[in-house]
Amino acid sequence: MKLPDWKRARADAATRGGRLWASGRAHFDTGRGWVAANDPVWRAWRRPGRPEIISGAAAGVLVLAIVLFLALFEWNQLRGPIGRWASAKYERDISIDGDLDVTLFSWTPSVRVEDLRVGGPDWADEEDTLRVARFEGSARLTRLLAGDLQLTRAVVIAPDIVLIVHKDGRRSWVLDDTGPDEPTRLPLIERLLIRDGRVRVDERGRGLTLDAEIDARELAEGVGDEDERSGFRLEGDGALNGQPLTLRVLGQPFVQLRRDRPWRFRAELTGAGSELNARGQITRPFDLSHFTADLSLSGPDLANLYLITGVVAPNTPPYSLEGDLARDDSLWTFSAVTGQVGDSDLSGDISVDRVDNRLRVEADLRSRSLDLDDLLAVLGAPPDPTETASPEQRARASAMRAQARLLPDAPLRTERLRTMDGRLDFRADEVKRNALSVTAVSLGATLEDGILGLDPVAFSFAQGELNGTARIDATGEVPQSSVDFRLAGYPLEAVIPARDGQPTVTGRALGRVRLQGAGASIADFAARSRGTITVVVPQGQMREAFAELLGINVGRGLRLLLSGDERTTPIRCGVASFDVRDGVGTASTFIIDTDVVLAQGQGTLNLRTEQLDIRIDGESKKPRLLRVWSPVTISGPIRSPSVGVDEAAIAGQVGLIAAIGALVAPVAGVLGLIEPGLAEDANCGALISQAR
Repeated sequence: MKLPDWKRARADAATRGGRLWASGRAHFDTGRGWVAANDPVWRAWRRPGRPEIISGAAAGVLVLAIVLFLALFEWNQLRGPIGRWASAKYERDISIDGDLDVTLFSWTPSVRVEDLRVGGPDWADEEDTLRVARFEGSARLTRLLAGDLQLTRAVVIAPDIVLIVHKDGRRSWVLDDTGPDEPTRLPLIERLLIRDGRVRVDERGRGLTLDAEIDARELAEGVGDEDERSGFRLEGDGALNGQPLTLRVLGQPFVQLRRDRPWRFRAELTGAGSELNARGQITRPFDLSHFTADLSLSGPDLANLYLITGVVAPNTPPYSLEGDLARDDSLWTFSAVTGQVGDSDLSGDISVDRVDNRLRVEADLRSRSLDLDDLLAVLGAPPDPTETASPEQRARASAMRAQARLLPDAPLRTERLRTMDGRLDFRADEVKRNALSVTAVSLGATLEDGILGLDPVAFSFAQGELNGTARIDATGEVPQSSVDFRLAGYPLEAVIPARDGQPTVTGRALGRVRLQGAGASIADFAARSRGTITVVVPQGQMREAFAELLGINVGRGLRLLLSGDERTTPIRCGVASFDVRDGVGTASTFIIDTDVVLAQGQGTLNLRTEQLDIRIDGESKKPRLLRVWSPVTISGPIRSPSVGVDEAAIAGQVGLIAAIGALVAPVAGVLGLIEPGLAEDANCGALISQAR
């Protein structure tokens, strides 16, 4: 009977396997026989003679002597050599002033050190970096032999830690500052106890000081991990830039910790008017380079966070934000951010990394509903005091209104801009109702080596848009800045108030501002700037009554105005161009050309004092009776200018006409009030071309 195919295949495989095993065993026996016959060492140990016996005995005695020496050795004799070696290596005083005891022969070798002192660097005002009354630690032998230090137990009694950061960034606790800046990674400690500890921090660059107590206790009987009577605790008070600071960190007990089991904590930090709360976990215990947390932060101004985090943020109204904080080596991310800044919502993602020993911040932020006042606060302008604002911002807004100032004078922190690089992308999909009719905003910013570039700066209006770029060079003590903004299609009726519910002027304005100069704030920059400011109205409509009054055509202008006549006359063109030098803009071109009047102006736009001083002379294109030749004046603060006429010119003209009538004839006096209407149309095409 034939076997099935699978049984036959299995039988063949078994036969081949047997043959291979027999062949391998034969080769092994042959090799072992050759070694036994030819290797002298093998022969000596198989049949040891007198020399081999003496050598083995000597080796055993040596090993036993070493074991006994280590077991009975007075380890305190090594305190001096260890201290001298460490002091020379790290260039600071390091010593063990108390007992040193080591237990080697155990599955968990241990060490006990009393009165350990690690001095500080020369620049640290003779402050010791570390003092410990007693340290006890034991390691797992099997892991130690594998090259992995894993402590089964550590007890630290009365540690006194002093952490000093110099203004130039040097840190007193870094023993070897020649290598790269690495996050703190401690070996795993399965059980950690700390008693009567103290931590002092002196961060001289930001004026930060902290004096805190630190303890780590085992789980108290009958309480949970969240109970403050157990686990890790660090609590202290200090100051931050002259303002009170408090820090509180609570964590799980350091008992039965494992690398694959995260350690949970919560932290609260209050200072510089800001409050931060975090609840998270260190992914691998004692490896501070990786952790995650839910973070919430609030305060009166995001710019204050620089003192806490070292990250430059703009001035803002009061804020409240929350999101997911994570650290992965040098990369920090604050993702899924949501919250409020002033009366605006804000969301997005922020990352902070250290590249070539410089912070680099990347931010992508969005607002679904933006309050324009909150954005203007970024430029240093205080928010509307009737809306969300801090007491300081309300006081600044009131002062600016009392002084009739428009340009913000909040200083730009140039020293902060030089500390980091970064990129910002911000977009507001919708803007709350505002006086300027802004409907959407898009901003982009880059910061590289102390030079801040804004591109784009884009505002969309209900009609028209503003686009431009700006550059701020903050590498010097006083920033050097330049701006180039273009306005397109902005409605005049949104600027010039209506009368009796009807617009006095309609049309689309074009404009361009090109300025450069030095200044530590927007107001300071404007006061020192040079460049050009131009506004062009290619065409539009004006109430005929007002057009007549541009030429002070008393008869017709007043009649139309008082009768409520709403007839309009075309604006052929309007051009106003100012040459700015040292913050004072002088009108090089100022023309308003309508079908009935050609008006030309002169004067100044003073950015130093934020004052206008403009005189407009009008010439009628048609004969008019009772025409008074007197300029229209626009003067006063830019924020709220006044429109009037030169009363002195009118009085002088009327007096002259009266004198002529008295000396010559009454008819001659009347002729002085007649306008022959000889003005011609302006060359609008050339004017607009030159202005652009």
